[in-house]
Amino acid sequence: MDESFAEYEDRLPTSQNAVDAIPGWTSAFPPESGVRGGSTPLFVDGRIKDALAAYGSIEGKRVLEVGPLEGMHTYILNQQRPARIDAIEANKSCYFRCLVTKEILNIDKAAFHLGDIKEWLTTYDQRYDFGLASGVLYHMPDPGEFLRLLALRVDAVFIWTHYFHEEEMPRADVRRAPFSGRVEVRDVAGMEMRYFERSYQSAQENASFCGGMKDRHYWLEKNEIIELIRHIGYNSVTIQAEDPTHPGGPCFSLLARRV
Repeated sequence: MDESFAEYEDRLPTSQNAVDAIPGWTSAFPPESGVRGGSTPLFVDGRIKDALAAYGSIEGKRVLEVGPLEGMHTYILNQQRPARIDAIEANKSCYFRCLVTKEILNIDKAAFHLGDIKEWLTTYDQRYDFGLASGVLYHMPDPGEFLRLLALRVDAVFIWTHYFHEEEMPRADVRRAPFSGRVEVRDVAGMEMRYFERSYQSAQENASFCGGMKDRHYWLEKNEIIELIRHIGYNSVTIQAEDPTHPGGPCFSLLARRV
């Protein structure tokens, strides 16, 4: 085969061809789409459906999604008919997978943007009624600053995240292995927070990697996350779920809003 023409597709044009063109899929597609992607059914993610049930209708509202991964949570949001979804993805492969998902599932209310969410929040003065940040906080090199910037633009936000906890994840716990043991104390909006340094341990070399932009990233403690969220202006914070035994590390979700 002449490798000069390897980028061409000679099969019958189908949606499956587009999925096959980008390796590393995590998300499964809805069965009715007839397309095979990954194995995780994020298109029916109960966390997102519970968040929307707790928040209320997003019909006609402005929505910000941080880290759409492959667009399956965007698909759930889109079904609720918001006015607009701005979905910000920093991972190039994930971004292109989002575009494939958008085409296949007809996600017509969303615009996907490739780049750093912190740059988006500091450059544009767009305000949002509802924000979704599921699976992103614990991948960030400065998670506290991200939350501070988010509060300037978003009136209510759902967050699902892992967190650091000494007792729930003791030193003998295999989930503790990626942590370096270094802890930084940083000032975030006048509040001191502890940052627990972590590495991906070369996981970023896999095509399906969907973590953060830098190997050195930091986890926060659950209580400090909640305290900071209240400190930066969200005066209603509801914990929706907690799981200290999650194989990826202790995790919880919350809905925060200004009332």
